[in-house]
Amino acid sequence: MPPIAEALRAVLPPDAVTTERETLDLLSHDDAEWADFGLPAAAVFASSLDDVVATVMVAAAHGVAVVPRGAGTGLSGGANAVEGCIVLSLERMDRVLAVDAAERFAVVEAGVLNDDLRRHVAAHGLWYPPDPASQAISTIGGNVATNAGGICCVKYGVTRDYVLGMTVVLADGTVARLGRTTAKGVTGYDLTGLFVGSEGTLGIIVDVTVKLRPLGGREERAVVGYFRTLADAGRAVSAVTAAGIVPSALELIDRTCLHAVAEWQGWVLPEAAGALLLAKVDEPGARGEELAAEVEALFRGAGGSRVERAVDPDEVDRLFAARRLAYPALERLGPVLTEDVCVPRGAVPEMLARIEATAAEADVVIANIAHAGDGNLHPLIIAPEGDDDARARAKAAFDRIVDDCRALGGTVTGEHGVGLLKLPGAAEELSPVVQRMHHAIKHALDPAGILNPGKAFPNGG
Repeated sequence: MPPIAEALRAVLPPDAVTTERETLDLLSHDDAEWADFGLPAAAVFASSLDDVVATVMVAAAHGVAVVPRGAGTGLSGGANAVEGCIVLSLERMDRVLAVDAAERFAVVEAGVLNDDLRRHVAAHGLWYPPDPASQAISTIGGNVATNAGGICCVKYGVTRDYVLGMTVVLADGTVARLGRTTAKGVTGYDLTGLFVGSEGTLGIIVDVTVKLRPLGGREERAVVGYFRTLADAGRAVSAVTAAGIVPSALELIDRTCLHAVAEWQGWVLPEAAGALLLAKVDEPGARGEELAAEVEALFRGAGGSRVERAVDPDEVDRLFAARRLAYPALERLGPVLTEDVCVPRGAVPEMLARIEATAAEADVVIANIAHAGDGNLHPLIIAPEGDDDARARAKAAFDRIVDDCRALGGTVTGEHGVGLLKLPGAAEELSPVVQRMHHAIKHALDPAGILNPGKAFPNGG
């Protein structure tokens, strides 16, 4: 047994520590294709704040890295193990600790699934808006660590907009309770905001206080349109933005995704369906009907065909099913290298055109799904298993897409985090001065560099 495992077992419950190889292999990486990972020396399944504190204190005493982990659904390698580390899983910390319906907030442990939180607070007449595509299987702790977005973030914002506070365990085992539950508060630096999106490099998030909205008052209407080309769909996105409409969702799916979903689900697509746009508006009453009609007209004006509208919740869900199914449908075709670039909304048509050109020139299959309403594009590069040449071409395409994104004024990650896959892009995006600031903050909170080293920013410990 490795010495670090013995030290952990001395201070943790009997079922909390494992060195079983199959489990270590399973916990050594997230869902990012092609991101490097090592073999942990041990894994800890924490059930309480005390378990997290004890684990970090043992790690600090032995100079061993700690890699925190939620459900492992990340797509950038942010939860990938480094050789000989302790993987610290928070998945057993899955309790909703409190819901305050009057003040509209909840306190939840890091391992609570996004969907479970949404269902729990719905019983109190409340709503937690952030809805990443992985909402059924991703944890709140992981959502906070990556500042996850989702389909409705175009109108309602991302995870950062709903985090009021948190409890974190620092690199020396100290417990810090950050934030507030009041509607306003500016005492001291915004340390809560600092930890959102920090990818486990500054502290281990063990619980989160999230802001909630009233559940009622929204009436969802969906507008769905097929387009012959990706460029036409991009122009429709720009038209909706230019009209000043803020939909509650505006999602794009290209031909490759559509056909993958249709083949998997047995759907029949319209002839020459090159792209699909899915929009929602949720204003109540006549205003909602007016906006839906305007979106429909804009879709048709940009070349949309077979434009459908729906109000019934089941029908709305049916129309949006293709978006939820797109990623798993593509995974059936082979390993998927997932991009997460974000460009100004007006640059969406140009970015889509550049992605298509990259796919043709690199001779790789690139599918596109996108939170098109806020310019967050997810080109999905597919390379057949075992084809080294295709893998090399895919990596070249990945790098070119990042370069094109930055050339159009964009950022290399909109919601998945930097992790490992986006470190080169982050090195180009963050100036030397800003990189020095990152290093200074990291060193101040984690001087030994044991918390998720090498992630989130260039040369990150």
